[in-house]
Amino acid sequence: MAEMVEFELVTPEEVLVTQLVDMVVVPGGDGDYGVLAGHVPMITTVRPGAITIYEDSRVTDRIFVTGGFAEVTGERITVLIEKAVKVDRLDRATAEQDIKNFTEDLEDAKTDDERDQATSQLEIAKAQLQAIFDAAGSHETV
Repeated sequence: MAEMVEFELVTPEEVLVTQLVDMVVVPGGDGDYGVLAGHVPMITTVRPGAITIYEDSRVTDRIFVTGGFAEVTGERITVLIEKAVKVDRLDRATAEQDIKNFTEDLEDAKTDDERDQATSQLEIAKAQLQAIFDAAGSHETV
C-alpha cells in the first residue's frame, strides 16, 4: 500500500475535512501543486480554485476554496481557508451572472477599495466557473 498524506481543510469556524489521502492538488498562489507523502515542507498562499483529492489513484472529491494558506509537511497538508463548497454544488448560471455583475462593478468603481473588492470577487467568480468546467471535463477556459 502506498504511503498516505493527512489532509486537513480548516475554516475559522470548523475543521471541514480530516482524512488520509494518496494525493491532494492545491491551487497555489504560484500555480497548482500536488502533495504526496514525503513532500518537502513549505507554506504557500492558496488562490481561489478547486482542491482535488485523490484516493486509490482516482479523484474522489473536488472542493472549491476562496483562497487562504497551506502548510505542508512530509506527513500532512493543512489548508486554512475562509470559505469552501463542493464543486458539484456550484452553479454555472450563478457563476456566469456573478462574473457579469462583478465586471460591471469593476467598471463602475470610483475608489481603489471598490476596485480591489470588485477585482477580488471577480477572480473568485471566474475560478468557480473554471472549477465547474474542469470537473465536467470541459476544455473551456474562463
